Amino acid sequence: MFDYKKHLLAPLAGSAITLFARLVTAVRGVWDGCEPVARQRVYFANHGSNGDFVLVWTVLPPALRAQTRPVAGSDYWLNTPLKAFVGRDVFRAVLIDRNPETRTLDPVGQMAEALEQGDSLILFPEGTRNTGDDLLLPFKPGLFHLAQKCPDVDLVPTWIDNLTSVMPKGEVIPVPLLCSVTFGEPLRIREGEEKLEFITRAEDALRALGQEVQS
Repeated sequence: MFDYKKHLLAPLAGSAITLFARLVTAVRGVWDGCEPVARQRVYFANHGSNGDFVLVWTVLPPALRAQTRPVAGSDYWLNTPLKAFVGRDVFRAVLIDRNPETRTLDPVGQMAEALEQGDSLILFPEGTRNTGDDLLLPFKPGLFHLAQKCPDVDLVPTWIDNLTSVMPKGEVIPVPLLCSVTFGEPLRIREGEEKLEFITRAEDALRALGQEVQS
């Protein structure tokens, strides 16, 4: 049944969340290797906080934001009614079961379906939050399999800077600091490219972008 209350509340909640994110982080989008144009993309980003996709979503122009969905863990976003409303109705997240033993849907298939419907995605190929000293954790193979299924979609390396200082793991109250989201040069899978070659190239592109931002 169509829920009119959720339909009306979701845009208002989205506006409130983006306003809050801007007030706390003064986040700015830096289009370093591409332009914010109406083109289907997968923004693949570093992952240090549960607020990461909020910042990426916030700096997108409204028209792109409306067509861009984060990929997120269902175990986190469905464990309370409020989170479920925010994840499903506000962000329209592609919710993935990260437990192979309970999973009934193919995560790559879920992401490919969203792309086939015309949406763009925000994806974190490290698969988990990076709380160590390394710039990046090794990528999981999902980005490679998605690129194989959807080879004509631009894959945009996206570097989120400083959010782990704003929202440290385990903390509830954010610390106001300046953040940025930098979008690099898009890449696509090459014909015949093997998994290791592609993953290495994607990792190198995101790492180089991070080093450039932090230099």
